[in-house]
Amino acid sequence: MHKNIDHVLVSAEQITDKAKELGRQITEEYKERKEVPLLVALLKGSVPFLSELAKHIELDIQIDFMDVSSYEGTESIGDIKINLDLHCSVKGVSILLVEDIVDTGRTLKEVTRLLKNKGAKEVKVVSLLDKPDRRVVDIKADYVGFTIPNEFVVGFGLDYNQKYRNLPYIGVLKKEIYE
Repeated sequence: MHKNIDHVLVSAEQITDKAKELGRQITEEYKERKEVPLLVALLKGSVPFLSELAKHIELDIQIDFMDVSSYEGTESIGDIKINLDLHCSVKGVSILLVEDIVDTGRTLKEVTRLLKNKGAKEVKVVSLLDKPDRRVVDIKADYVGFTIPNEFVVGFGLDYNQKYRNLPYIGVLKKEIYE
C-alpha cells in the first residue's frame, strides 16, 4: 500500500470482479435491445475503468473520449469545462458514458445535457464509484460498481493533483496530504 493511503476501500480484485459483473449486465441489456453502445470515457480518471470494463462487454462496442474538468484540488468548482470534445457524431446513437466517480453530479448532468443536445438517442451512465452523500444535483448512474462513503479517494484513475491514478485499488488519501 502506498505510504499516503490511509486504507484501501476497494481492492484490485473487487474492481475486476465488479467490471466482469457490469460487463455481463451491459452485454445482456444491449443485446436484448439489439443496439451497440458508443462508450464515451471522460478523461483522465475513467480510463482504467474503461479499459477493465471493455474487456468484459461482449459486443462490438465503439469508444470515444471527452476531456471534461470541474475540479480544483479536492473540490468540484461547479464550472464545467469541455477541453476535448468527441471525434464522432452522436446523432441517433445510444451512448454509455463511462465515469470513474459520481460525486456532486454536476459534471455528469452537464455532459449528459450536452450529448442529448447533440442528438444522442439516449445517454446511460456506468460509474465505478458513486458517492451519494456529496450529490448536489439530482442525477444517478444506470450502472454502479461501488457506493462509497464521503471520503477523499484516489487510485484506479482517480487523482489528487494528478497523482495516484496508477494505484491498482481505490484508497482513502491521508488527510494531511490534502488539508
